[in-house]
Amino acid sequence: MKELLPLLPRPSRYLGNEWGAVHKDPAMVKGRIALAFPDLYEVGMSYLGQKILAQAINERPELYAERVYSPCAEAAAILREHGAPLSTLETDTPLAHMDAVGFSLTHELCYTNVLFMLDLAHIPLRAAERLRGGPENSALPWPIIMAGGGAAYNAEPLAEFVDLMVLGDGEGVMPELLSRIATARRAGTEREELLRELAALPGVYVPAFFAWDGPGQPVRPLVPGYERVEKAIVADLASAPFPLSPTVPFGQAVHDRYTIELARGCTRGCRFCHAGMTYRPVREKTPEQLGGMLAEAIAATGFEEVSLLSLSTGDYSALEKLFDTVFDRCAAEQVSISLPSLRVGSLSERIMARMATLRRTGVTLAPEAGSQRLRDVINKGVDEEALIQHVRTLFENGWQQVKLYFMLGLPTETDADLDAIVDLCVKVRDAAGRHVKRLQVTAAVSPFVPKTHTPFQWEGQISMEEIRRRVYYLKDALKPHKRITLKYHQPEMSCLEGVFSRGDRRLGKVIETAYRKGALFSSWKDHLRLEHYLEALAEHDLSAEEFQGPRGVDAPLPWDHLSCGVTKKFLLTERERALAEKITGDCRYGACRNCGVCNMDGRASELPLQARTEDIRPRVVFARRDQESEAENAGTAQAPAGGQTAVSDTAPGATPNPVSDAAPRPMPTPLPAPGARQKSGKHQLPPDCGLTDRQAQYRIWYEKRAEAAYLSQLELQSILERALRRTRFPLSFSAGFHPMPRISFGRALPVGVESVSEWFTLTLREKLGPEYVLDTLSAQMPGGLNPVRIEELPVLKRPVQAVRETYLVRYVGSEAEVVRWRADWVEFMKQDVVMFDRKSKNGPKPTNLRALVAGVELKSDGDVALTFDWSKDYMSPQALVLAVNAPISPLAAHVLKVGQQFPQE
Repeated sequence: MKELLPLLPRPSRYLGNEWGAVHKDPAMVKGRIALAFPDLYEVGMSYLGQKILAQAINERPELYAERVYSPCAEAAAILREHGAPLSTLETDTPLAHMDAVGFSLTHELCYTNVLFMLDLAHIPLRAAERLRGGPENSALPWPIIMAGGGAAYNAEPLAEFVDLMVLGDGEGVMPELLSRIATARRAGTEREELLRELAALPGVYVPAFFAWDGPGQPVRPLVPGYERVEKAIVADLASAPFPLSPTVPFGQAVHDRYTIELARGCTRGCRFCHAGMTYRPVREKTPEQLGGMLAEAIAATGFEEVSLLSLSTGDYSALEKLFDTVFDRCAAEQVSISLPSLRVGSLSERIMARMATLRRTGVTLAPEAGSQRLRDVINKGVDEEALIQHVRTLFENGWQQVKLYFMLGLPTETDADLDAIVDLCVKVRDAAGRHVKRLQVTAAVSPFVPKTHTPFQWEGQISMEEIRRRVYYLKDALKPHKRITLKYHQPEMSCLEGVFSRGDRRLGKVIETAYRKGALFSSWKDHLRLEHYLEALAEHDLSAEEFQGPRGVDAPLPWDHLSCGVTKKFLLTERERALAEKITGDCRYGACRNCGVCNMDGRASELPLQARTEDIRPRVVFARRDQESEAENAGTAQAPAGGQTAVSDTAPGATPNPVSDAAPRPMPTPLPAPGARQKSGKHQLPPDCGLTDRQAQYRIWYEKRAEAAYLSQLELQSILERALRRTRFPLSFSAGFHPMPRISFGRALPVGVESVSEWFTLTLREKLGPEYVLDTLSAQMPGGLNPVRIEELPVLKRPVQAVRETYLVRYVGSEAEVVRWRADWVEFMKQDVVMFDRKSKNGPKPTNLRALVAGVELKSDGDVALTFDWSKDYMSPQALVLAVNAPISPLAAHVLKVGQQFPQE
């Protein structure tokens, strides 16, 4: 696949040589898996789950987890045109030659992309088609195709396409799963026998071992003793694997930051929330462990932002203590902090005040419903007074933008609840006061989609027409109110999600048919084609309405055989409490609600296989949130509540604070305050902080070889800035409102062109030894970017660009083709004018190519040496070569820069 990099759009998506990427010799490992994410690279590189699984597997020397992402449609067409199979990033191994391929199912709209990737990998789509045989040129059978993630708790629509699914916490079971697969494949074990062996592992669901006879019928087990699949659980996160030096993405990932997991699970009990039910119980890490992990990760990655992640970060019991720990450390390293998943009232004024010194961009709060009645129905646990006070505190600390998230179509919702949304938005706006000059309140509404394993799994979903009616109702009601805007989720997308979220095996044919019609990337607004799915449903005599409608509470459900640990009795009780508008408390800070997950105090867990050996219970640092009563809690240790386990400050697996190197190191650069970081990545410089001092300037020459040639200039700049953060050099910054490190690059090299003669200049606030700078930076650069020499420049000297550059062109083709291409240059040099319309932002631009070429030399080894003159104009050297030798494929001309000439030389 990598041989096609010159043809692929955004080729950096397929390189696999990022900083932190794991590379092993495939010949020296026992088992290999491709961790597949069915979306683009920049989306998948933001997904923490894949990084955790990779860490768990790659910690085992004999196992190797590689990555693969869905290519875009244009790249897929190129792969198909050339017959190249989809391959892994790290070793360019075709997926069909791996031991296993594991898909992450983060939502229901990615199912067609799973088939897309299997198809591109030349792997039969259906599990039944993979029972015999294997890929060409291989004595091994087809890889085991598996899936996991949140949507796997009801991935029945994909049952015919995967060999197995992993439910629950994958990091505990995946290494053993891969080891057994690899051993069995090399031993020639029959596929069905292997699947029977794997089915004994916690969380492993083999769809072929269950049968379904149609609507209204329960799923039937086919293997005695395998009647029910219980999720895998990591009972204590303290010793679980977690990436401290994850792969740092090329380009701009959707969430381009280091993410650390504070806790897993949430027992707030929101009745619509699938994750809140399936990830129980709550398991927290200690502030001490998290602080040590964070320090190591910042040093290892160079990220300038960290995200403190959990399902409800504000409910982490030791948030105040944790924030004190990480705030000071991040402030010292000038790393900004993101606190996602915040519940109303879950941040103390003290934390908000400190956050205000870092960043005041915008904040999202999720009341979910406008009226208190409906918030009680869904068990949100938020009242209007607390919300208004929370918002008022935000405004007082400088925030000017607030987004309120609501759901439409919740059970029992009426138009009066819609009026309450409008009323609440107005009250939030009015809480700001006159001192907030750029106030903006955004109401973001998303249609309710019933999810499996929740108290609302039996409820119906409102139709697309009704969704639109309610959206327009809100638009009209909010129209008279200034500084309030409405944004809403695409109704078509919610409709489709509602079909698959509670779907059954009949939808397998629908997915394949929709895929054949071109349904891809359906979670992207500009790619969703609902008509493909509706046509596919109709072709198989199905309709969206039969999957979106209400379900009988006594009727069998297609996912009844899949257990997340929460009993159906508990879900039905919560449904009854919802209809009675009753609130249920959080069991981590109060009484146990007997949901079925835990085995503490003699309880019978719904996870019996693991309950025999595991202590399954809530694991919290404090018995109550340390923000609830700051005056009472100050200096007071809090014991865990009855039935709960306190997480020790010296928990096993905790990462100690890193010890500084024995050799002296330069002081870290106190970068500009991250709070002022704009979307462009720029910062605002504090006054009189000395960061603009200039004591030394260096020109660093480097090579850009192999895969690194496919990095764009913007990607290269991001890579270099993070590498410099890892070096801890005392960088000098430009003055002004948006200061940047004083780094200047030579002329941008076109993507796909290699070079042994690139440079950039670097200005520091302190003078360091040139060789020290070169060696330290070299150790922090990803493969293919190799600093080779350094020269000192006068501190105030402005770098100039080269006026001439020398390139070597090596041709790949038949002898006759190479002779013709070399002859093209001889004829070219005989001309005085060779006009060519080159592409530009403003359309075709007539250019005299001959004026740009100062010299041509035909080398005896077949290469052509070209000297370009950029004194009056510039164009891509690669584009110029292709224009002179047209028609020629980019695969046939390898271009290498070998020298530069500056004006004074």
